[in-house]
Amino acid sequence: MGEAHILIIGRSPTVILDAVAILRGKGFRADATNQFDTVLTDYDTAAVDVVVFGGMVPPHAKQHLRDAIAGVNDHVRFVQGLAGIAGLIAAQVEGVTSRAGTGGDAAYDPATRTVRLTLREPARVVVEAWWLTSFTPPEPKSASTRVADTLLGAGEHAVALPAEVPDRASFVTVSVGPAVHAFVVGAIPEAVTGMAPTRLPAVRAVATHGE
Repeated sequence: MGEAHILIIGRSPTVILDAVAILRGKGFRADATNQFDTVLTDYDTAAVDVVVFGGMVPPHAKQHLRDAIAGVNDHVRFVQGLAGIAGLIAAQVEGVTSRAGTGGDAAYDPATRTVRLTLREPARVVVEAWWLTSFTPPEPKSASTRVADTLLGAGEHAVALPAEVPDRASFVTVSVGPAVHAFVVGAIPEAVTGMAPTRLPAVRAVATHGE
């Protein structure tokens, strides 16, 4: 569904611009903004297919935007970004826009740090891990690794995450053919998620319009 129109509402200029670049490279019409107060006037929200919210969008602003956009758009889907990682955000968008077939299912087993697959037919499977390496606002840093990229036959399969993937602020995405799934491996520390947006350092304004 590469023609879908995506709007990313976040705070970190680098993260949201990188996510837009990735999505545009995959054929999406994607834009991003960190100007929370002018989203409704800057964009035609009635024509947006997916709205992604970053974790540093203040709760009151997020709720106001959700209500306003849903009031004029009955097909929009809202996605809560798992972390300030551009590739992960793009994968989440692919997950809600992909035309998932019936080729298989994916799940993450936290006890064994293993991705478990049930394939009803052969499929290309790509497993990628993502994690934050720095939480310093407004530009978090991250790393990633491709754990698997292979054609698997029908049946049960297990893919273990390597030891380099940490147990906090980490995530895994699994592509099974056209379907994309995203899972939390290790939660982001509460000290980070609880940061008050009003106390964060200022950021440069970002509001793309198909540039």
